[in-house]
Amino acid sequence: MARKIIPYKPYLKGIAQKLRNNSSKPEIIFWNQIKQNKCKGYDFHRQKPLLNYIVDFYCPELNLIIEIDGKYHDSENQSEKDAERDEALKEWNLTVIRIAASEILNDVSEVMGILESQIDSIENKINREN
Repeated sequence: MARKIIPYKPYLKGIAQKLRNNSSKPEIIFWNQIKQNKCKGYDFHRQKPLLNYIVDFYCPELNLIIEIDGKYHDSENQSEKDAERDEALKEWNLTVIRIAASEILNDVSEVMGILESQIDSIENKINREN
């Protein structure tokens, strides 16, 4: 499948760099699990600008975004913003998976097992389309 270039607002690059340097504990734990192709051999980028947003983790080969949601995302107002954001990203054929920060802190191995199953589904979908 040919990768498409997803545009982003240039000013987001500097913000993304700051976010990478100030990651939360769940983001650091998760990053340590997926960096260097440890997640089924796929390359992930962290704090990646896409469209008008900065996503937590992005795998261009799978068109996959992983968002780590802390308590901040529990508010109704933020949930609505997250849903709008997810819809905008889905218009670019991106899959968004949201993982609660507490799940990573409680059992990152289980989170990785679930994620690998979801990646299997995405791979199957890609193979059917090709």
